[in-house]
Amino acid sequence: MTQNAAAATYRTSHVGLCVTDLDRSMRFYRDGLGFEEVAHYVLDEQIPEVDAPCSLTSTMIVKDGFRIELLAYSKPGVIGEPHHRRNHLGLTHLSFFADDIDQAVETMVEYGGTPVPHTRSGLDDPEAAQFTFIADPDGNRIEFMFIPAGTAW
Repeated sequence: MTQNAAAATYRTSHVGLCVTDLDRSMRFYRDGLGFEEVAHYVLDEQIPEVDAPCSLTSTMIVKDGFRIELLAYSKPGVIGEPHHRRNHLGLTHLSFFADDIDQAVETMVEYGGTPVPHTRSGLDDPEAAQFTFIADPDGNRIEFMFIPAGTAW
């Protein structure tokens, strides 16, 4: 399949993630997962798709070239809940490789993560791909995966 000329001009930027407590999320993503803070903004201005008045803190974090914008709204506050089913329309999870996914889960619990029950797969075959999920402090799904050497990925 050939890429069209217009598509070739697009570059990835970031994924936005609304959070209820920026400090708690920074502990999880920066201290636990190893993201680095690269920008921090406090905005008191109206932005599209948010009810007035609007006040928020935007913190850009990056790891391995992957950039996440953590959005913490003080006004009008945060609404809704993250998806809890992977077949729910929209962004369902973020994924990270780990050499030992069980150890990764154990470590991330110390940083505010919560294991998602019944998501561990691959236990019956240690030579197969291994997957499991945790929830970040706001309930967003984080996948840890181990892909054995020589496995197509």
